[in-house]
Amino acid sequence: MYKIEMSLNIRTAKTDDVEQLVKLVNLAYRAQADRSWTTEKAFVDGTRITKEQLSRDLNQSNFELLVGENEQGSLVGCIGLTFDNSSVEIGTFAIDPTIQNLGYGREMLNYVETYITQNYSSVRRLIMYVLDVRTELMAYYQRRGYQITGLTESYPIDADVGQPLVPIQLIEMEKVIV
Repeated sequence: MYKIEMSLNIRTAKTDDVEQLVKLVNLAYRAQADRSWTTEKAFVDGTRITKEQLSRDLNQSNFELLVGENEQGSLVGCIGLTFDNSSVEIGTFAIDPTIQNLGYGREMLNYVETYITQNYSSVRRLIMYVLDVRTELMAYYQRRGYQITGLTESYPIDADVGQPLVPIQLIEMEKVIV
């Protein structure tokens, strides 16, 4: 097996990207493709994000959405950053399911961690929330240096990000940066 050379162009999302990003996020979270291992399809039903929700997020002063474009200029990934004093919550993290398991997610997460360290010196903690039923995803983030904090949150049914099909909650994970 040969190593695929990857190099994403990572940039800040623009308003023109919203429609394509909504498709990407919903595909990554709510569809089941052959390569996909991040889908929540078996656990949550319904739309993960709408154009209205994403547009609202992009207009928040404490939110940044970074997108990854492949060599052909297609959006293949995104990762959202919500800033709060000394921490950043990582969310809206999606990679096109047809190219998952090739290292693009790792590339984006590496970029974000370096980006935050270089541009936001007051940030000391990276935080993310993972569904408790997604043990393989938690294990992936643990290999990346994120630790389970012990804090949990109820699934945000009122946020209109899908309806749970099974009992689930969110597990907080964090990575301390210096």
